[in-house]
Amino acid sequence: MPETVILTLSGSLRREATNRKLLLEAVRLLGDVSHVEADLDLPLYDGDVESRDGVPAAVQQLADQIAAADAVLISTPEYNKGPSGVLKNALDWISRTDGRPWADKPVALMSAAAGRTGGEQAQMVLRAFMVPFQPRVIAGPPVHLAGSGGQFDDAGRLTSDQYLTTLSALMQNLQTEIQR
Repeated sequence: MPETVILTLSGSLRREATNRKLLLEAVRLLGDVSHVEADLDLPLYDGDVESRDGVPAAVQQLADQIAAADAVLISTPEYNKGPSGVLKNALDWISRTDGRPWADKPVALMSAAAGRTGGEQAQMVLRAFMVPFQPRVIAGPPVHLAGSGGQFDDAGRLTSDQYLTTLSALMQNLQTEIQR
């Protein structure tokens, strides 16, 4: 049986972002999978640029990675009660590519934020952003990592059993959806 390919999209571009760490923990919990980390450092969407130059190669590569993956994990910080502009920009660009890379794709959403709600509102908005793409978004359990800066050890591992248990359950539900 071919190896399961998991694509991760972090709504933060920082190398040490807690959303990136959360995604890496989720992949670790999935076990023996092939992991591809998406690059969301894309130009800002501009219809004039698209008309003149077409879809940038980096955007098409991202759309192709989504289409090729068995499942996608997305984690977003919360900026002003919503997902990051980086993530929204990537979703806007992907919507301009040919085909439907998200269609029927298992997708697990999560969030990590400094605040006490762990990006809950950003994740709710992100769920709404995903509706037009028609993926199979996993219902839960929801993972909203609060106070995210203090939730990882020096090796990047989650230190809270509560968050590990919830993230494990979400990954188990994702595995079930992948096999469906």
